[in-house]
This record gives sequence, C-alpha cells and structure tokens, in this order.
Amino acid sequence: MTVESTAARTQRRSAASGKAGASRGRTAAKKSAKGADPVTAEPELVQLLTPEGQRVSNPEYDAYVADITADELRGLYRDMVLTRRFDAEATALQRQGELGLWASLLGQEAAQIGSGRALHDDDYVFPTYREHGVAWCRGVDPTNLLGMFRGVNHGGWDPNTNNFHLYTIVIGSQALHATGYAMGVAKDGAESAVIAYFGDGASSQGDVAEAFTFSAVYNAPVVFFCQNNQWAISEPTHRQTRVPLYQRAQGYGFPGVRVDGNDVLACLAVTKQALERAKRGEGPTLVEAFTYRMGAHTTSDDPTRYRGDEERAAWEAKDPIARLRAYLLAETDTNEGFFEELETESEALGRRVREAVRAMPEPDKFAMFEHTYADGHALVDEERAQFAAYQASFSEGEGA
Repeated sequence: MTVESTAARTQRRSAASGKAGASRGRTAAKKSAKGADPVTAEPELVQLLTPEGQRVSNPEYDAYVADITADELRGLYRDMVLTRRFDAEATALQRQGELGLWASLLGQEAAQIGSGRALHDDDYVFPTYREHGVAWCRGVDPTNLLGMFRGVNHGGWDPNTNNFHLYTIVIGSQALHATGYAMGVAKDGAESAVIAYFGDGASSQGDVAEAFTFSAVYNAPVVFFCQNNQWAISEPTHRQTRVPLYQRAQGYGFPGVRVDGNDVLACLAVTKQALERAKRGEGPTLVEAFTYRMGAHTTSDDPTRYRGDEERAAWEAKDPIARLRAYLLAETDTNEGFFEELETESEALGRRVREAVRAMPEPDKFAMFEHTYADGHALVDEERAQFAAYQASFSEGEGA
C-alpha cells in the first residue's frame, strides 16, 4: 500500500477545489448570461389604471380606450357593482339552502366586465362556471344562472340568442369547443371571433393544450382568456407552471399578453386588440388576466385552510371597483348622486334575484335519470329504484 503524504493530499485537494470553483463559476456565468430565473422574474403587465385610480399611458393600448366617454365609464362601473351585488346575493342564497352550490367571482369583476364589453354581438362566448359578469354583458338574466345552481334547469338560456354558451363544469373542455367553433367561423367566412374563458387551474389540462395546438395550426379566430386568480382551488399558480401563464402561447406560435385583471380599462383594451387581431385572420391570442379570487373557490371550499389574511388584504387594496370609483371622482363629472342611485338599483337587483329564486320549484330529484338513453336502460332503471328507496327511507323515519 502506498502511503500519501500530508503535503500531497493537501495539494490534490486544493486542485480539486479549484476545479469545482471554476465549474461553479461557469455555471453562474451561464445563469447570468441567460438572464433572471423565469420563476422569479417579474413579467410585463398591461395597466391603464393604477390601484389608486390614476390613469397611466400605454402606447400600444391607449388607442383602444381613447374615445371612451364618461357615460361609458360609469356604465363599466355600474356593470361591476351590479355583478358583485348579484354574486353576493347568490352566495347568501346558497348559505340559506336555496342553491346547491355557487362559484363566486368576487374580485374578478374587472376581468369579466372589461373583456365582456369588448365583444360585439356576433362574437361567441364559451364560459366556464364563474363568468357571471360576462353573462351579464351578454344579456343573460341572472336568475337563469341561479336556476342551474338550484337544479331546476340545465342552463336556462338559449346559447344562440345571446351567443353565450351554457356554463361548462368540465375543466378546460370549453377551450376545445371554442377552437372548433372558431374554425367553423373561419370556414364560413364570418367576420366574428370567439372567446374562451378558463382559469389558471384549467391551463394545466390537456384539453387546453390541444386547443392551443389546433387553433394555432388552423389559424382560428379565437381569444383564450385565462383569469389567473392565483389559486386552482387550493393549489397556487407556482405549483403549476415554471413561467408566467401568458408565455405558454410562445410555444404554440401565437402571442400572449398579461393584463392587470383588476383594471377594467386595460382588460377592455387588451381584449379589443385580441379580437380585432382574430378578425383580421391573424389567429389566436392568449390573454392572462392577472387577478385574485377574493372568496372561496366555491361555497364548498374554505380558503382559510390554505392562504393567509395578509395575502387577501394585499389584493383588497387593488380592488377593481374602488379604483374606477376613484378615477370617476377625480377625472369626470361624476358626483355622489350617481353612486347613491346605483346603490338603490343594486339593492333592488338583490331583492329581485332573492324573490325569483325562492319562487322557483323544488328541484326534481328524479330528473337526473331521464333523457340519459333514448330507449331506457336496465342499469338506469335499477339506479332509479335504489334512489327511490333511499328517498322513501326519510319519510319512513319521520313517521316513526
């Protein structure tokens, strides 16, 4: 056995340490050359109204809201306030047992009203189950939405009347439906566009990836509007993606843009541009509306189990309604009388919705077994009989 001297060992270790240091230096240099870590880098954000309600200029998007009048601004404010009031009433009705479930849009009013008001009548909308503000913009009566969540209808509106498809509960599938519809629109030569709404959670679904692929290859006139409200139920966005969601569009060959989802003017402008681009035959656009879900995912969820009060408080300071109110008071002739009248209208809407829901019939418990098969099915008959026996057991218990 050869015995290595202390001096030799020291020299060898020093050389090895030098190589390791050089290697670390090269790695650091490579990282520096590539730029900031995509996970921590702050992406561009299109914003026209700051959280304090101050107008900021954006050379690319200013033109899309340059001609907006004070009355139109008040209209956007009214839309957001009434949508929030309706949403609050629906949440209360669910808590009182009048609805089976409710998915609140609290905090996302600007993203929905801004994009919804950018649409033309002949554009077509494919929503998820949270687009109550877009439904409002398309003229869908709020009570029809509640009828579905009460279980007395399967949507309650004719999609072709408002060019607003029925709510989609299956996560992400509407992106494919929108792409197929848009491909048909293009083949028909119609001068209209299609918009598909989905959340940050749905962006991880295979259906959305397939929709991106087909829309890009076939140059479909579709806008993918992702409301990134930071939480896919209890999963934060950083658990789903290494890069900002809008950058995913680059891999499919079409543009993506991140907009301040709490800025109704920016959402209006960005969506207008994307729709015009689609109608010019330039293909799809991915819009990531960077916003926040102030409430629970649905009324069956408890957000206090996975996020803190500090996070919510930080986003409350960016409230979409408060910032437009500040702008209206500072930059237009809007006075307090407008807000007082709107408050009265808001309460009237709440009463109308409440009375309409309570006047609805009890859901037919056996309707789910009907219209499944045209000629009936033995297994469905068996399930119906089992369910009937289960329901009868409650009456028997009361009699005892």
